[in-house]
Amino acid sequence: MSLVAHEIVVGITGGIAAFKTAALVSKLVQDGVGVTVVMTEAACRFIGPPTFEALTGRPVYRTVFDNAEFPLGAHIGLAERARLLCVAPATADFIAKAAHGFADDLLSTLYLAFQGDVLVAPAMNTAMWEAPAVVRNVAQLREDGVTIVDPGEGWLSCRTKGSGRMAEPEAIRAAIAGAFASG
Repeated sequence: MSLVAHEIVVGITGGIAAFKTAALVSKLVQDGVGVTVVMTEAACRFIGPPTFEALTGRPVYRTVFDNAEFPLGAHIGLAERARLLCVAPATADFIAKAAHGFADDLLSTLYLAFQGDVLVAPAMNTAMWEAPAVVRNVAQLREDGVTIVDPGEGWLSCRTKGSGRMAEPEAIRAAIAGAFASG
């Protein structure tokens, strides 16, 4: 399936797996996808906005009301622009916000305003991924119609092996292509 001419927003939360998101964004742009990146404050502690601005040729958005391009708020303008919202990596914090409707930053308000397909690629420590609260929150997102690209197993940044490692960029890209093919 061709991804050319599709518009997506890639949301990046604060996890070391954000470096993998740069590879995902690069591949999507090479596929002809229009990619706009939204980063949380915590994400910027792991990888900088200039990386994604260079990869996409577009500004990176971080706050709701500081951009003249979106007088009604970036969460509204970006939600109207894109067909798909992909959050990768999705931390336990973002997953909890999404599952319970909290909106305290651009990405969480965008998630609530977004009416297209949503795809989430979790990434976290094994104990967090298996915590009952996270299991419940992921189940709620699935029930809400969110596509979850389950994390794999492998070496984690906490120097252990286990589940919680964000899916590889190619697997996330395949899930994005699948969402476009089915919609």
